[in-house]
Amino acid sequence: LRLYEMFLGPLEQSKPWDTNGIDGVHRFLKKFWGLFFKGEEFCVSEENPTAEELKTLHKTIKKITWDIENFSFNTSVSAFMICVNELSAMKCNKKEILSALVVLLASYAPHVCEELWSLLGNKTSVFDASFPICNEEFLKETAVKYPISFNGKVRFTLEMPADLNKTEIEEMALANEQTIKQLDGKSPKKIIVVPGKIVNIVF
Repeated sequence: LRLYEMFLGPLEQSKPWDTNGIDGVHRFLKKFWGLFFKGEEFCVSEENPTAEELKTLHKTIKKITWDIENFSFNTSVSAFMICVNELSAMKCNKKEILSALVVLLASYAPHVCEELWSLLGNKTSVFDASFPICNEEFLKETAVKYPISFNGKVRFTLEMPADLNKTEIEEMALANEQTIKQLDGKSPKKIIVVPGKIVNIVF
């Protein structure tokens, strides 16, 4: 009920009361709970998180921190839902990720978070834990998907490391099999590279 009230809309606006909406947040809490369990068994791993899992967590920390400071609680609930969906898709059950998520969600859903905090092996209240801090390093993109255009028309996308310079981007694009096929033996007259954005080959 607490989570549902926060999800209704901006604090300062009047909102329609519809108890059907409680089903949505209830499904979310069940999905959140499911991250910690395999069937009936509590199953949390001590493994180190992957880069993608850390990115999802720290993106959520950044969003929730901003939302709390700006009293935008309804958008926080949406961010939690996105986070749990992403972690579920990754089948993430890493303790480092889930512990931080429990602390983040605690002020929104205190009862379920207190229970999970205890199951994670903590002896004190979840509200005694330090609030997670966003590490921007985990949010940096390691790869960029470049639309590869020929005479201004996008033909395919090519994923490349984010730290490449213009020359390296150009070389990778030209060496690609799909580029060779598109050029069909013709030599490019001009290659326009906008790092992080697009590659346009004119022939």
